[in-house]
Amino acid sequence: MHNILVTGIGGNVAQGILRIIQSEFPELNLIGTDVNQFSPGHYYVNDFVQVPYASDASYEGLVKKICDDKKIDLIIPGTDFEAYYLQSFSLETKVLASSAQAQKIFLDKFLTYENFAKHDIPFAQSFKCSQYKSEFESIIVKPAQGRGSRGLHINPKDPSSFSDEYIVQEYIEGKEVTSAFYVTKDQRLLGPITFERELTNGMTSECQTITDYDDQLIKMAKQIKDNFEMLGPFNIQARINSKGKVIPFEINCRYSGTNSIRHQLGFNDVECGIREHIFNERVEDFKVRSGCATRIYLDIVYENTSLKDIKPGKDGAKLF
Repeated sequence: MHNILVTGIGGNVAQGILRIIQSEFPELNLIGTDVNQFSPGHYYVNDFVQVPYASDASYEGLVKKICDDKKIDLIIPGTDFEAYYLQSFSLETKVLASSAQAQKIFLDKFLTYENFAKHDIPFAQSFKCSQYKSEFESIIVKPAQGRGSRGLHINPKDPSSFSDEYIVQEYIEGKEVTSAFYVTKDQRLLGPITFERELTNGMTSECQTITDYDDQLIKMAKQIKDNFEMLGPFNIQARINSKGKVIPFEINCRYSGTNSIRHQLGFNDVECGIREHIFNERVEDFKVRSGCATRIYLDIVYENTSLKDIKPGKDGAKLF
């Protein structure tokens, strides 16, 4: 039996990954980790280990112990920072993610802007707050390393009041799109699937497939693949300006939160990761279908128990 470790199972990214693996590869053994002792992700795993944040000094040793004790065959990061740290460690176990250097750049929007400029790849013009000199009519101030639409400030009165942990970008009124790609072991670029989307609390709540801008996005994705050490999933988050130009503002070097929606529309990037890195199969480009999606909340109910006593797996749980 193959053992797959998925990290950050408290989040929607990892839970989507787990649902897909359970559906397509029920024979695989799923082990989850998270910083919290319990999360809804327990429902989708066979085993669970609580871990500290990836930046904690004990994280590397604990991950190595998990890999040894559980005989892990593949690690799939569910969070950005874990993808970076896991690729930075000297692990014997394969991590399904791009290189540590690529992760480091794409974790920081200002570093992304600087590196993209070197390779003539479009990206939202960005300034550290201390360097901004009123270049734009409308602005957005955001954490350079923020995720999930947290800490955003549109047209604040005094951008200079923010530290250089924040950046200033031009605020672009227009569609927001997210476009997913996958880089195979032999460095072929698969994709895209592109969604126009609405966010709620930083997560996609509604989305619709769109192909109008795929030529621009594919060109950018090829440039990213050719200039950075990419492997597996990545996505481009962008706005469309009034001239129809795609302006990326963030790159995610991991499976994104729409992975479960993509899977239902033929973009099987999680399945590809397993087929490539567990079963050594050659994967082909996706046959993407058009469609839309919205999301609902479900309940996982455990009778006659308490949260601290819940075990991984579906035993004793009712999904409604």
